[in-house]
Amino acid sequence: MPVVTPASDDVITTPNAVMTRRATPAQGAAETSVWTTRMAPGAQGPVHVIDREQIWLPLTGAITVTTGTGEERVTAGQALVLPPGAERRITAGDEGAELVVCMPAAGRVTTPSDPAPRPLPWAE
Repeated sequence: MPVVTPASDDVITTPNAVMTRRATPAQGAAETSVWTTRMAPGAQGPVHVIDREQIWLPLTGAITVTTGTGEERVTAGQALVLPPGAERRITAGDEGAELVVCMPAAGRVTTPSDPAPRPLPWAE
């Protein structure tokens, strides 16, 4: 039963957010990947598709998730279930957002500019 304390190499910074591995296969989890995401006010991730269901839980702030079926605003205290294969774009609200994200292990991401499936480094 591992207790995970993130190390410096568990923090991955992108132009859109900072992700910190919390419990992933690299840290002893067998079936699930969990990480936290911190987004600055108005930050927006790229359009992308994940091949696994994801659960997004804002701890502070809010995000807007845009999919092919519309937009959903998700605030602290709520949870959003994103189905596998749904094209999405995540945008932080005016106050930014801190979130917990969970998904089954071994998920892959694709983007319109890079259609080859690749792992999410913070979920490995």
